[in-house]
Amino acid sequence: MAEKLLVRALKGGKSTRIVTLNGKKMTKMPITLEKLPGLKTLNLQNNLIPKVCSEISTLTQLTVLNLGNNLLEEVPEEMKYLISLKKLHLFGNRIHRFASGAFDGLQNLILLNLNNNQLTWIPEEISRLKSLTHLSINHNQLASIPKELCFLEHLSELQLNYNQLICIPEEIKFLKMLQKLLLVRNNIEVLPEGLCDLINLRILDIAGNIIQIFPPGFQHLKLREFYCEGNPLFLKQPVTAVKQEDIWSLQEITSRFIMNQLTEKNPFLMQAIEWYPQVRNIISKGRKCAICGKSFLSVWLECVEFVSPSKNWKISKNLQLVPLQILICSYKCFHQRGPNLFGIAQV
Repeated sequence: MAEKLLVRALKGGKSTRIVTLNGKKMTKMPITLEKLPGLKTLNLQNNLIPKVCSEISTLTQLTVLNLGNNLLEEVPEEMKYLISLKKLHLFGNRIHRFASGAFDGLQNLILLNLNNNQLTWIPEEISRLKSLTHLSINHNQLASIPKELCFLEHLSELQLNYNQLICIPEEIKFLKMLQKLLLVRNNIEVLPEGLCDLINLRILDIAGNIIQIFPPGFQHLKLREFYCEGNPLFLKQPVTAVKQEDIWSLQEITSRFIMNQLTEKNPFLMQAIEWYPQVRNIISKGRKCAICGKSFLSVWLECVEFVSPSKNWKISKNLQLVPLQILICSYKCFHQRGPNLFGIAQV
């Protein structure tokens, strides 16, 4: 049946540019595709195809391939031969794996749609899709995304709705062109600080996660739309805190001294530190106190500051104040905080 459906296309000879065979109950791809080397668009949506035929490798001029709503179980190796491909639709299949090398030749791909599949992981090789601008992996079973995904420097839209994500890698800060990030209905507890470096981000939707507080600098994002309903955000409900004394370890005391001396450009320490890579690695994890501005390593107090969302944001109706994470180095500084800074009650 599939072969007969291509008769009309074949009559057009090698000049045929578009073939659409939607909803034809096809159980395999027509092997006569190899006779259409000039094909630009191939639409085989809504069929019963479980596997990509090897003959597709001859379609080196193909720019759009739609295999949505079929029975595929993997992103096949044959994809790497489609060197002109710009848009690849694989939504609504049973895909749960990626063949080795599947992304190797897709240097021109700008859109990849993997919605409604059974993916639990994304290969590191996704970083080979150098031209990708739109990536959609909604309604899958992803528990994490590889940091390599964050090296797609042209990516402007990333959709990861309805997965099982628990975190987003700090490397997201490298997606400098990202304008739209959708993370609806996952299990995300904390947003990375790197998110605040996305100067082009305009739409952020994190509805239905388990986020309580936002990273420092979040309020400076130039968003147009921000949605966060369904998250257990911290509310402005002050409680009386128990006063405690600061007890630091020897490593903490030493680290604070070294970091603060380096800040003051102590020449002896600046020269000596070059000989101790392990020490450099330790103090590289240091933070700065929001009150006194001095550096500290691991002993800190997590506080929350409530700020009004930007007037330029289109926001969830229930969002009145944005809770921001603030880190303080000691109880001494905590007692010197301003009236809008609160300690987080430990439940």
